[in-house]
Amino acid sequence: MTLSYSDTRKKLDQITAEMLELIRKYDLDAASPFDVIKVARTKITDQKDYIRFLELSLEGRIYGEYGDALQKQIDEQAKVEAAKKLN
Repeated sequence: MTLSYSDTRKKLDQITAEMLELIRKYDLDAASPFDVIKVARTKITDQKDYIRFLELSLEGRIYGEYGDALQKQIDEQAKVEAAKKLN
């Protein structure tokens, strides 16, 4: 399955919105990104929410990396097209 950059951004926006709900619900206030899981483990009392938090974290990472790779590909294609126009 191949997703467009736009579809990837939409999915990331959905993941972010759901993650923000959990962050607000449980007042997750990690001082550092490295502390997020530790804080979530301590503050999220509903196991379903904790599992969903971890799923969203992983999905966000995957879609984020995919989006970055697509953006690099788009940028490279634009450079190639610009170079062709100059020649």
